[in-house]
Amino acid sequence: MKETEHKNPLCKNVPSLLSSFVDTFVDFTVSGGLFLPNPDPKTSQNVREPTTRLPRVDRLIAIGDLHGDLEKSKQALRLAGLINGSDQWTGGTATVVQVGDVLDRGDDEIKILYLLEKLKREAEKSGGKFITMNGNHEIMNIEADFRYATEMGLKEFEDWANWYCIGNKMKSLCVGLEKPKDFFSGIPLAFKSMAKEYHNGVRARIAALRPDGPIARRFLSENTTVLVVGDSVFVHGGLLKQHVEYGLERINREVRDWINGLMGKSAPGYCKGRHAVVWLRKFSDEEKKCDCSALEHALATIPGVKRMIMGHTIQEKGINAVCDNRAIRIDVGLSRGCYDGLPEVLEINGNSELLVLTANPLYQNKNKVYLAPDSKEGLGLLLPDYEPKQVEVKA
Repeated sequence: MKETEHKNPLCKNVPSLLSSFVDTFVDFTVSGGLFLPNPDPKTSQNVREPTTRLPRVDRLIAIGDLHGDLEKSKQALRLAGLINGSDQWTGGTATVVQVGDVLDRGDDEIKILYLLEKLKREAEKSGGKFITMNGNHEIMNIEADFRYATEMGLKEFEDWANWYCIGNKMKSLCVGLEKPKDFFSGIPLAFKSMAKEYHNGVRARIAALRPDGPIARRFLSENTTVLVVGDSVFVHGGLLKQHVEYGLERINREVRDWINGLMGKSAPGYCKGRHAVVWLRKFSDEEKKCDCSALEHALATIPGVKRMIMGHTIQEKGINAVCDNRAIRIDVGLSRGCYDGLPEVLEINGNSELLVLTANPLYQNKNKVYLAPDSKEGLGLLLPDYEPKQVEVKA
């Protein structure tokens, strides 16, 4: 036997090759036809440190909440020239930050997760970066809070779970592969307060997204929660001084470890409640005046940072700036499950100039510098390197 294996070294690789083939087959089936290389297994021993700080880049793109709307997500990506008609990366060396809330309110959550993962790998090969962040809806779903999941969203997870379990059964037939653990272990078969037709979808969603669940581990565990790029800090909800003093790297590490199942079932405290980094609205609520003093205190504790860029709260008038352009709000509610807003993305060039790329026909063929909502009338245009300029781009 040993002599045979020596002459045919491929034989000993058959189990891993089969496993890779099965994973690729399942990926292709549930992602809508995308091919993804099988990623390295993620364990507590070899998981990478989350990205917390990056230097200034020549082209930085910020994208707001996507909420399960695949087509509108692609429109936003095309606005910035990041993908072509075949959904392949065309962003070159650009750095892209998507500020979270891929999950909930829409029907294509898993398909978006696969698309973003594909773009991360394609961007890396081109010298670019595509960074995804945790929003409050990622945190909620990992904690099995599915209040905002759609009926078709549950069905998408149910279909994914069926194929995932088929893949596991195929692997279990191969001698040499570790027997997959029970995907639904510890999850009840039924839920008394819920209509029966939703039970399978909810069970699949819990199993996939709970800490160390296969979707959570594969697609969410490498999300960042707070990110500094050059002179901008990104966060889904907002940062307060106490969050910065707690430690940005520490926050990212702890959230990653929680998603990977190393810190229990409950999210860290700074991810829960109205003052949490993924829930805060002090700087983004259009109905209330931005707390510029709290914003200044937070920014002052991060050396070299002059603005905070956030999603979370829908801006019906589009991407805008307040507090002398120190708070940039980029959630335009593009998902049809939310506000069905026109896609917009924020671009920051190497000189720290801000540009809004928009599908809004009001700005067709115009470069318009528009005032921050809290600017006083009659003062004229603000400094162009601070104030976002609005440019129409056809999707």
